[in-house]
Amino acid sequence: MGLQEYAAKRKFGETPEPAPRPGEKRLVFVIHKHAARALHYDLRLEMEGVLKSWSVPRGPSLDPSLKRLAVMVEDHPFDYKDFEGVIPEGNYGAGSVIIWDRGFYRHPTAGDGEEGEKALLAGLKKGDLKFILEGEKLRGEFALVKTGQDGKSWLLLKKKDRFATREDILGDNRSVFSGKTLEEVFESAPGKASGQKKRERIRLREALESPELKEAPPAPMPRGVRPMLATPAEAPFDHPDWVFEVKWDGYRAVAELRDGDVSLYSRNLTPLEKKFAPVADALRELGFEAVLDGEIVVVDQEGRPDFQMLQNYPASGSGHLLYYVFDLLHLEGHDLTGLPLTTRKELLKRILPSSPRIRFSDHVRQEGVLFFNVAGQKGLEGIIAKHSRSTYQPGKRSRQWLKVKRQPTQEGVIAGFTEPRGGRRHFGALVLGVFQGGELVYIGHAGGGFSAKDLQEISERLTPLIQGECPFRVEPKTNTPATWVKPELVCEVALSGWTDDGVMRHPVFLRLREDKAAGEVVREGMKP
Repeated sequence: MGLQEYAAKRKFGETPEPAPRPGEKRLVFVIHKHAARALHYDLRLEMEGVLKSWSVPRGPSLDPSLKRLAVMVEDHPFDYKDFEGVIPEGNYGAGSVIIWDRGFYRHPTAGDGEEGEKALLAGLKKGDLKFILEGEKLRGEFALVKTGQDGKSWLLLKKKDRFATREDILGDNRSVFSGKTLEEVFESAPGKASGQKKRERIRLREALESPELKEAPPAPMPRGVRPMLATPAEAPFDHPDWVFEVKWDGYRAVAELRDGDVSLYSRNLTPLEKKFAPVADALRELGFEAVLDGEIVVVDQEGRPDFQMLQNYPASGSGHLLYYVFDLLHLEGHDLTGLPLTTRKELLKRILPSSPRIRFSDHVRQEGVLFFNVAGQKGLEGIIAKHSRSTYQPGKRSRQWLKVKRQPTQEGVIAGFTEPRGGRRHFGALVLGVFQGGELVYIGHAGGGFSAKDLQEISERLTPLIQGECPFRVEPKTNTPATWVKPELVCEVALSGWTDDGVMRHPVFLRLREDKAAGEVVREGMKP
């Protein structure tokens, strides 16, 4: 083929790739890993002083049962065997290149020297090229077999020998020359020619070919996922098998990224795309198909979540809206729910780009007590403790995930309200319940913690729900006459504890929880 086509495609004053020059009398091979428009591997075999080259989209394998497409491309100069770096934007093949493997190769029977090279050239001409690789990653006998009339389409095959294995060799993603990954080569290049987007594409491609992802079974993307829930715990703890995350004070939200569109919804499947449109718009830009689990928050100027600002965001637009993502359930046709938590989070961290609206919710290992204390000092609600090897159980409340709050809280279904006393307007207290065995059970009434605005807004929400019948099987006693409502609205209260008969001690209203469905509200620590 010669080097004319190779030279015609390149601007050697701009790209660091080597220019053609006479080769040496050695039979070497190199495999480049190349993040161009698509991630691929380039197999290069020295013949006649040049490197005969094939693009292998899915990479080489040591498994004899696998056949890899190999597309023959232009010859490359012999010096290309030492090339590793970044081809700048605007040049042919722009992107990061590493020397994934290299070494010597020979014909299986003719050996080294001129006779061996003649035999290899004969196999190339015939379209049935057999050779033995002696590389750092690839060893043993291989074959390139021509399959198309165009002369470009070949199959790369591994022969059965003592080097054959089903192990995925592509999991070793570092250069045998520098020890760097494609992303690290990009980072170290002068000027970082292509910027953040290029780096994000490299990270995504690396993640998609990682052995961790290949361990996840193929499956269609699920729809309407109910998130896994945490069980309350009384105190923080240290443990080497657990990781600890911030408990974000916001709306739990699952995101389905499919075919360039986004479904964003709450734990009770309420759509959130319009309510938090900037988050949905940012998710559409991610460029992969996945199911994410996280929390939508609005943070103040100090970076602290503010639930009141979050509830008011659709009307006010004030505060900084963020989606903190802490789990990855599905990625590019693979079900990840059966993988260990830390594996899912590692994949998530690798694919999630830097974004003004989307953040990776990181964790610390082992040091739960210290992390809880730091969270308290920063005014955060608490922490979530998760076993590092926990699988994801959609819709389940698990003791593999624990939530530790600075102050005990309880969600309650509003079953009614009492008449106000003194100078208070609208109502006196909210009568609250939880579901237990499918029945609404009384847990107390909260009369403190309301602002004048809260009293008015809650009253306006409850008025259309007024009914004559008490929602409880046994009507509870209240300090003043009660008006009963359909048990649809949910609120959250702080409390100091519980009485022996299951009534809250000193409940104080915190906020309405529009992201929670009444039917899923249970006493903290009990399964729904």
